[in-house]
Amino acid sequence: MHPFRQYIQQYTLVPEQEWQKTCSLLQYQEIPGGHLLLEEGKLCRHVYFLEDGLLRYFVWRDGKDITKFFTNAPYCFTSQRSLVQRIPAQENIESLSPSTLWSLDRDSAFELLKYPSWNTFVRLLIQEVQFFTEQILEEIQQETAEQRYRKMLLTGNALVQQVPLKHLASYLGIAPQSLSRIRKKISAEVRT
Repeated sequence: MHPFRQYIQQYTLVPEQEWQKTCSLLQYQEIPGGHLLLEEGKLCRHVYFLEDGLLRYFVWRDGKDITKFFTNAPYCFTSQRSLVQRIPAQENIESLSPSTLWSLDRDSAFELLKYPSWNTFVRLLIQEVQFFTEQILEEIQQETAEQRYRKMLLTGNALVQQVPLKHLASYLGIAPQSLSRIRKKISAEVRT
């Protein structure tokens, strides 16, 4: 089964006719790590399915890049506001590792909304993304960087192993040196 169909079917069943139409519109891409898929200030023109790889969303503030969040495969991603409203993106999307993608251009993605399975899938995915966004905001407001890092370790979050220290520190809102101190503290606790 196609990996994107398998992914969609975690949310809703996809009849063969609807899948064939979806499949006919998909474009396959392989990109290297460090590739900028979307640049701040440019229009987002695609919806993507990340079959394999790891992405980072970030913004530039006062000459520093600030990591907003990560997308780990398999998952769908885009710059929703830029895509839907046709306004310049306010974020950058970068591959942190070699990645395999399937893309749909904006018009194709909107065309698929006439199909019940695609409509259900998109609705459920948007709800899920909103939940994750609210959860991240609550954590930022209510927990320290150390608490958030410890939670990542306890839940077995793969990002801890896959993401460069500087990006993980930026995501947690601290300097890389501070994250190094937190890691040393936790390591010392484990040894005792």
